[in-house]
Amino acid sequence: MYDLSFTGRNIDIAASLLIKGEAVAIPTETVYGLAANALNIDAVTKIFRIKKRPSFDPLIIHISSFDLVDRYVVSVPEPLRRLAEAYMPGPLTLLLEKKSIIPDVVTSGSRYVAVRVPAHDLTRALLAKLDFPLAAPSANPFGYISPTTAQHVADQLGSQLCYILDGGPCEIGIESTIVGMTDNGEIHVYRKGGLTIEQIQKVIGTIIVEDYSASNPDAPGMLTHHYAPSKPFVIVENINDIPKGENVGVMAYRQFVPGIPMHHQVVLAPTGRFEDAAHNLFAGMRYLDTCQVDTIYTQLLPEVDLGIAINDRLRRAAAI
Repeated sequence: MYDLSFTGRNIDIAASLLIKGEAVAIPTETVYGLAANALNIDAVTKIFRIKKRPSFDPLIIHISSFDLVDRYVVSVPEPLRRLAEAYMPGPLTLLLEKKSIIPDVVTSGSRYVAVRVPAHDLTRALLAKLDFPLAAPSANPFGYISPTTAQHVADQLGSQLCYILDGGPCEIGIESTIVGMTDNGEIHVYRKGGLTIEQIQKVIGTIIVEDYSASNPDAPGMLTHHYAPSKPFVIVENINDIPKGENVGVMAYRQFVPGIPMHHQVVLAPTGRFEDAAHNLFAGMRYLDTCQVDTIYTQLLPEVDLGIAINDRLRRAAAI
């Protein structure tokens, strides 16, 4: 590995390094990913080593167009194909039965692989230069807050990376929604994310939303404790129940909390827009984690639209 990472917008540099089997940080519309050649076992192993990610937590592969999916999966069930036509490129990941070309290390031994097409022009241009898909979990130490800027990546993994492809701040700010179909034809949402439950239902009707966490998951992002700051992170039922004091941090939905220093508070969405709250979520967590506070308090958002996915991240950060 290199002693010092460098950051830029040069996809030729990124492509050259990925072809050589290196790991490179890439932007997407959701969060920044730590990418490597998904068909190269040694390259994929670097992702797990750099992130200190357990081998039982599978990875998502990224492709430039859904037209390429048949190279890597056995088939795409018709309802999932309709979802892809409606929402790819975008914050949607499909869990599909893999072909043998995808190494088991990518899927943690599962017969299913998670596939998505990112809606980020720079990364799609990079993918178009490659003749392999990119395995890319979030570019952060395992279990910590996902990065939404190149600087976030540099702050935590910079010394271990040879290049960070800087595509600016992530537009959506939370991970993709993962959807799959069981053998009996049921459509399951395995991870709530940037594509809302309502948007999925609009295309395919009845779905089952998983609320459990798995110790040996088929899909990424299903572990109980995830996306967490290093400070204690506590969810309260009523924002007014938060204890007042100088060493208290607050992540609020729409308004500041009296009795707590303003610089120890993050308001996710003064407008009430869920899109703003999602965009600011991980950056807000990171900021509060750097403050001189003992505990960070938050409150769940309304359980609709993107609020469902945001609340999922809050619960996992608090490990409840």
